[in-house]
Amino acid sequence: MPAWIYEKTSSVQWLGFVGKVPSKKLAARFKVAIFLLCLIPLLRLLWLAFHDDLTANPIEFVERSTGYWALFMLLCTLSLSPIRLLTGRAWQLQYRRMLGLFMFFYACLHVMAYLWLDYAFNWTDIVKDIIKHPYVLVGASAFILTLPLAITSNNAMIRLLRERWKQLHRLVYVIAILGVVHFLWLVKKDLREPMLYATILALLLAVRIYYRISKRKA
Repeated sequence: MPAWIYEKTSSVQWLGFVGKVPSKKLAARFKVAIFLLCLIPLLRLLWLAFHDDLTANPIEFVERSTGYWALFMLLCTLSLSPIRLLTGRAWQLQYRRMLGLFMFFYACLHVMAYLWLDYAFNWTDIVKDIIKHPYVLVGASAFILTLPLAITSNNAMIRLLRERWKQLHRLVYVIAILGVVHFLWLVKKDLREPMLYATILALLLAVRIYYRISKRKA
């Protein structure tokens, strides 16, 4: 079989597999798999701490690791809707709440590492650090905005707030932008990783904006 035919056939088969709506049993397995994958960063930190291998600056390592994974899971959460727009399939949206809560979990660990491990809840020094380093203020703002989203992530609040729930949860885009800015300002020399996060966020937002404009024109 010619290579181009094989590649085209493989692409069609792959797209068919991706577009296929999984059964309830398979969807449940996916959920368990995603849950376990999301725990890996935490288990890795515990493993490294148990073996005293958190680098020469363990507090900074814990802070940055939890911050990286909070932002990573936020981008994963934001990617689910663009996937729906691009493929027309929505079954992956059922994992959005779990990914969002894992983002909040790692963000909490990130903030706790800063407040407890780094400053031992010395609020005077914390305020001084916020004034001295604007990236701390940006990160704190992003975390504060996640609180109402986490609190209203259950079905009861969805029923109670109705349309206001959607409006409230649009804050996730503001949180993502603040998170990327926090990362960019935090890193002083090698900007490749924060720029990668910024590029991914820009692409995700561009897909949503494009489809919204197209829908209005239609």
